[in-house]
Amino acid sequence: MAVEMQRRIAAEFFGTFWLVLGGCGAAVLSAAVPGLGIGYLGVAFAFGLTVLTMAYAVGHISGGHFNPAVTIGLWTAGRCANKHVIPYIATQVIAAICAAGLLWLIASGKPDWVANGFAANGYGSLSPGKYSLGACFASEFVMTFFFLFVIIGTTSRGAATGFAGIPIGLALTLIHLVSIPLTNTSVNPARSTGPALFAGSAHVAQLWLFWIAPILGAIAAGLVGRWIYGQELRVETVVVERHHAPS
Repeated sequence: MAVEMQRRIAAEFFGTFWLVLGGCGAAVLSAAVPGLGIGYLGVAFAFGLTVLTMAYAVGHISGGHFNPAVTIGLWTAGRCANKHVIPYIATQVIAAICAAGLLWLIASGKPDWVANGFAANGYGSLSPGKYSLGACFASEFVMTFFFLFVIIGTTSRGAATGFAGIPIGLALTLIHLVSIPLTNTSVNPARSTGPALFAGSAHVAQLWLFWIAPILGAIAAGLVGRWIYGQELRVETVVVERHHAPS
């Protein structure tokens, strides 16, 4: 594996690991101690801060995807090279599982700790608000669509240079504020997979929704992005292909 690809893979691993550990950790660990819970608002900001901090730490190396849906959405928009798609997604899933495993190890160190879903995602009986399959599918699709729309727009030519991590992190915060009551918020198949493997078979059985809905939403955003940003996307794609280092 070329050194450049190794650096990209490492960046995606650390970024995704931090997202799952920080975001899910905020939900799991704060809830374990009476009086210290940070609530929906705190968890929403925790997820937004993980993306914001890693976007600036390693985004310039790999593009800062940390999410299979983001990788597929950017690929659809012409902003991710074919050769990066599978390695990125595989790395993101592995990192999410490793982070969830570490979080389980840490959380289970408390004698009376109870997993309580372990920050996994769900619909129906596993939805925090008991929302239906249709409602949860629609939420994940739409929220991922707008997440990718913000990512594509803020990283296109003509957007303010050097500030993309801020609106992207805030967009993820807003998404969590809206959709935690519905699905516990995924918009990220890797983030869903890691905790589900430790939360139990019921959550694993519902993982299909948290892969399909975010990916479809991301693809739709990528296609819309190609149209609405038009020349900005085409120019950027030509430039990065010329240097053989698409983001």
